[in-house]
Amino acid sequence: MSQITKLDQNLIIKKIDKETINVQIINNEMLMSIVGQFDQNLKDLAKLTNTNIFFRGNSITCKGKKEKIELFCEAIKFLIDKYFLTKIIEKEDILLSVKKNMELNQSNVKSFKQLIKTPRKSVIARSEKQSEYINALKENAITMSLGPAGTGKSFLAVSVGVTMLMEKKIERVILSRPAVEAGEKLGFLPGDMKEKVDPYLRPLYDALYELFGADKIDKKIESGEIEIAPLAFMRGRTLKNSFAILDEAQNATETQIKMFLTRIGENSKLVVNGDPSQIDLINKSQSGLIKSKNLLKHLEEIKIIEFDHTDVIRHPLVSKIIRAYQKKSTDDQD
Repeated sequence: MSQITKLDQNLIIKKIDKETINVQIINNEMLMSIVGQFDQNLKDLAKLTNTNIFFRGNSITCKGKKEKIELFCEAIKFLIDKYFLTKIIEKEDILLSVKKNMELNQSNVKSFKQLIKTPRKSVIARSEKQSEYINALKENAITMSLGPAGTGKSFLAVSVGVTMLMEKKIERVILSRPAVEAGEKLGFLPGDMKEKVDPYLRPLYDALYELFGADKIDKKIESGEIEIAPLAFMRGRTLKNSFAILDEAQNATETQIKMFLTRIGENSKLVVNGDPSQIDLINKSQSGLIKSKNLLKHLEEIKIIEFDHTDVIRHPLVSKIIRAYQKKSTDDQD
């Protein structure tokens, strides 16, 4: 005998038997966003939950082992909550909806409170650590974040900084990186100094354009409200009413990080991001990221966030790659 649960006006869940569950999503726009183009989201859900999923009209039927169809059901609830908040379902949300061990799940959807609304998309915390990081960016004068690629360190910092600029809480956003060669030399790149260093700063441009659109960002750059510059250009300045981000800080020396942090002025916030496992300096011992973290961690005004592979929000393969390299590094030390 089937059991019907109507959670709200948009979702009806019907348990057909121990291995079959049916969900009906009444809101057509929500339904199509969850299903995805060419039903791709449902195909991904089926693979991730190891179930068989069938879609017809407003009805989605899932067949599989009891614990698997329950996982599918919780994933659907999660995606509906996500849609209500942002009006969009992204590929990363499908993976997140079925990650059982993530702190951010149906039973703890309150973590969605860390929501950053930008002109082109809404950005949410996808893990408890990301939620803590966004809060630190808003509340602390200086925030340091360390961890592997794909954990959102730069993307979230850019999101918070430019949103504060749009809300006129600050007057300027400064994005900086050390211009350190990763196999190539600056002198062999064509063009003037700007054209030489732009490739190092391109990921920052990409984040800005994705969140706010190229036209709007280019105008802000032309007006000086957004400044993108190599770390060396920061020397001798005092930053007032600013939100400044030092990205790829694993390639900065301890002296350079000290120089950056001591630029802080009235009504300003500074952010230092880096991945200690990706140092491009010829002498890796010169990296000042870990040294600076250990030296400053006792200061109440400085918040330090440390991410690991469980916080990776890119392709799930990225997390596996990071773990493989971490294991190799551990084995080499034994």
